[in-house]
Amino acid sequence: MTRHARTIPLPTTMQANTAVNPQKLRTGWRRMAHAFGYSLAGLRAGWGETAFRQEAIAAVVMLPAAWWLGTTWVEVAMLAGTVLLVMMVELLNTGIESAIDRIGPEWHDLSKRAKDMGSAAVLLSLLLCGGTWGGALWARLH
Repeated sequence: MTRHARTIPLPTTMQANTAVNPQKLRTGWRRMAHAFGYSLAGLRAGWGETAFRQEAIAAVVMLPAAWWLGTTWVEVAMLAGTVLLVMMVELLNTGIESAIDRIGPEWHDLSKRAKDMGSAAVLLSLLLCGGTWGGALWARLH
C-alpha cells in the first residue's frame, strides 16, 4: 500500500459514536438543518412546561418593551438579553430535571442537589432580569 492510499482509522470513541448515532456523520448544511429541527423540538418541549410558557408569554410583552425602555442599543440589548437569558436557563433547568427523572424516581442526594442547583440558576437569572428592568425603569421614569 502506498503512503497516499492509506486511510487513517477513526479514534475508538468516534467509531463508537457513529455506530450508535449515524446522525454524527452529517456535515454542512444538512447538519445545520437537522440541528435547527432539534432546536425547534426543544422549544416545543419547553412549551409543555408551565414555567417556560409563562416566561415566553412575558417575553412577548417585554421584548418589544425593551425598544421603548432602552435609549441606546446597549440598553435594549441588555433588557432583551436578560429576558432571553431567563428562558435559556429555564430550558437548561428543565433538561436537568428531565435527565434526573429518567434515571429513576427514587430520592437521591445528588439528584436533589442537581435539581436544586438548576432551580437556583433560574432564580439568579430572574433576579438579574428584574434588577436590570427595575434599574432601567427607574432611570426612565425619574
